[in-house]
Amino acid sequence: MTFDALGLSDPVLRAVAETGYTQPTPIQEKAIPTVLMGRDMVGLAQTGTGKTAGFTLPMIDILAAGRAKARMPRSLILEPTRELAAQVAESFEKYGKYNRLTHALLIGGESFDGQDKLLDRGVDVLIATPGRLLDQVERGKVLLRDVKVFVIDEADRMLDMGFIPDIERVVKLLTPLRQTLLFSATMPPEIRRLADAYMINPKEVAVDRSATTAVTVSDVVAIVPERDKRAALRRIVRSEKVASALVFCNRKRDVDILKQSLVRHGFDAAALHGDLAQETRTATLDSFREGALTILVASDVAARGLDIPDVSHVFNFDVPYNPEDYVHRIGRTGRAGKAGRAITIATPDDGKSLDAIQRLIGRKIERLDLEGSLDDSALEDADRPRGQSRGRGRSRGNGRSRSRADSAPEARKAAEKPRPEKPRPDKPRPDKAQRRSRPAPQPRPAAELPDEPPDKPVVGLGDHVPAFLQKPARKAG
Repeated sequence: MTFDALGLSDPVLRAVAETGYTQPTPIQEKAIPTVLMGRDMVGLAQTGTGKTAGFTLPMIDILAAGRAKARMPRSLILEPTRELAAQVAESFEKYGKYNRLTHALLIGGESFDGQDKLLDRGVDVLIATPGRLLDQVERGKVLLRDVKVFVIDEADRMLDMGFIPDIERVVKLLTPLRQTLLFSATMPPEIRRLADAYMINPKEVAVDRSATTAVTVSDVVAIVPERDKRAALRRIVRSEKVASALVFCNRKRDVDILKQSLVRHGFDAAALHGDLAQETRTATLDSFREGALTILVASDVAARGLDIPDVSHVFNFDVPYNPEDYVHRIGRTGRAGKAGRAITIATPDDGKSLDAIQRLIGRKIERLDLEGSLDDSALEDADRPRGQSRGRGRSRGNGRSRSRADSAPEARKAAEKPRPEKPRPDKPRPDKAQRRSRPAPQPRPAAELPDEPPDKPVVGLGDHVPAFLQKPARKAG
């Protein structure tokens, strides 16, 4: 089947032809006619199968007729991350080049002023992350009563990131007379309840069973001790024909640490995670797409939906906490029918997590045997704590350590040099007999007490009455 048989308009078909695509993917083949019919739909397909074009192409035709009002978008697309939102915006620019549709991108890290100007002019398509969208709604810059098509993309990722309450708030602001499309790679029970609550008789489109990996990706796992993980990664990267690689870590701080380690060992690497400024994230992704960067160390912010067609390898430096994240991570390679390679570096303590992943994907992951020692100067100075040198403890002074062989001659010279004699006092010290003949120190005499008559008793205040209390009082006047 070709795109001509899907019912798309000539301007959209022309734009698709210019991109080089001739045949739709299975999810596109089933989703596009359903969306054009105006039905609610749940699209379930593995990552990397073209879900984005499955809703952008028919939306362009649906919105071709009409005009948006100020601050009232005609359609709304929710994305879990800024990168996915920016990617969907690029799809509208690419496929809608022959249609006069306007779109706006509402994501965090960008100025409100530029977004306000676009909203004031009116947009046909509003692409947003939940947090920034609700910020603009509270500021009175967006009214959602005119939304005719509502899309929830990467719904399972929305669930993982805790966006489901925000989505429910957004749905309450929409008109009931709308078309709702939900796309996801997996369908956990929470997403199923969301679809049942906010969709009207949705048609489910599934082109493959949930949580399967692409057949074009060969995945293996290497079991190494925790201390050898960096050395294992470096050795595998050197041995594999890596054109471009994504390396995933579970924690953002580990992303920075691993990136610095790779750079110190001569690899061309950069970091990508949610704590970076949006300009830095965008520039890093652009460099990686253009081939100017070989290794991108990232958190799971890059695991969902990013379309980078020429990623040859994906490395799981950490076994993902959620088994479904494994499917998304390795889905960044082997896209558009190309072959891909996914390698997971696990420790002996990751056995339960690996078992959960293998149960989810329904098969056993092959083992990768690393022959020889992984020492490879694994604990080199670049990977040691700052201030600690190789095998010598902590360095002092200016930070440079010296070996024992270099310091031995100087130590011998210092030992052979005669020590100066200390000056002796002129007064001779007394001998033992003189020290014994010294008189013992006498105790100090006790203070004399005032004389008191023997017949006057002492009243209180210890053994005697102070003299100043015994003086007669002066008479007044």
